[in-house]
Amino acid sequence: MKKRSRRYMEIQKKIEKKTTHTPEEALSFLKANASERFDETVDLSVHIGLDLKKLQQPIRGSVNLPHGSGKQVKVLVFAQGEYVDRAKNAGADYVGGNELIEKIKGGWLDFQAVVATPDMMRNIASLGKILGPRGLMPNPKTGTVTFEVEKIIEELKKGRVEFKMDKDGNIHVPIGKLSFSLEQLLDNFYSAIRAIIAAKPSGTKGVFLKSVHLSSTMGPSFPLSTGKILQDIKSTVS
Repeated sequence: MKKRSRRYMEIQKKIEKKTTHTPEEALSFLKANASERFDETVDLSVHIGLDLKKLQQPIRGSVNLPHGSGKQVKVLVFAQGEYVDRAKNAGADYVGGNELIEKIKGGWLDFQAVVATPDMMRNIASLGKILGPRGLMPNPKTGTVTFEVEKIIEELKKGRVEFKMDKDGNIHVPIGKLSFSLEQLLDNFYSAIRAIIAAKPSGTKGVFLKSVHLSSTMGPSFPLSTGKILQDIKSTVS
């Protein structure tokens, strides 16, 4: 069993004994008890309630966080020809082909996002076992396999975050830093929730959002009211 720090246990005692909380309550508490040592990341965790055995593939997608994630993202682009200069001019940190492939095979992973033009996918297929488990393998469904390199690079730099369900049915999305305002974190939170709901496979039955939690790097995890979340989303649409 993981041993908790004294600070964590002290914070845990302050939490109002409720079954679930609103996003505002959870975020306000996390901000009020933020660490003074560093700027903690706020993590959204969703447990999917569908029958995982009936899903043909893991649920995955992306979200453009309106206020960014608070992280500096290094973008690597696999490209050739005119797309090399286009990617560089758009702000990509690393652009190339076989030389980058060999570098990655050698253990280099100093980047947080990977893009590839469609004509490069065959070349990078051998990187699947390295990039795939880390959620870095370019994929058409998340828009990271494209000739529109300028658009995707801009989105990634501004705070576009990809998500993928794990084998246990959990999806984790970093939605910002505790230094963000409450309003910024709430905007990012609801944007992420909407993106996850939009990624629900058509024709599936069952409770999609079985549970939703918010936590910070050093703080406790708050179970949220899924009913309140869905009600808030519905009210903003109607």
